[in-house]
Amino acid sequence: MEVAEPVTVARSYTQKIHASPEEVFPLLCPVREAEWVPGWDPLVVFTQSGLMEQDCIFLTGEDGPESFWVTTRHDHRNLQLELVKVTPGMTIGKISIALKANGDEGTDLEVTYRYTAVSQAGQDFVDGYSEDYFVQFMRQWEKALNDYMEIRRSEKSGPVQQEGEN
Repeated sequence: MEVAEPVTVARSYTQKIHASPEEVFPLLCPVREAEWVPGWDPLVVFTQSGLMEQDCIFLTGEDGPESFWVTTRHDHRNLQLELVKVTPGMTIGKISIALKANGDEGTDLEVTYRYTAVSQAGQDFVDGYSEDYFVQFMRQWEKALNDYMEIRRSEKSGPVQQEGEN
């Protein structure tokens, strides 16, 4: 047996989402993310409910190495998610997400990604998973989610009638 010191990287970021945690939480789902993440298209989602749930499994990999995602925590009451992402022969990742109201009728969405290398290719990935890359990724996600929430708000409010229109 070989026992090795892990090669890991962990990055955290808190997004500011302009919607309540109760509105945001259901959108953090491999099915619902297709509504707001450009190009998001998992290969397959294994779910009893049709949406994210405890033990939901999904596969990604059309634009990169195939990865298997397992929902290890789906706590709607406490607004917390945890997923394990396995990219065979490369990395094992843990993604933790916690939502809380921020007092501005919005949500602080804290996201932490932790990757551990299981090969040289994985170590190369971990070495290249820079803070700058992660912040850019999180800002893109934050913008996409805020843009989606803005569109939903405008659809709910409907068109504004001009004075004199029927």
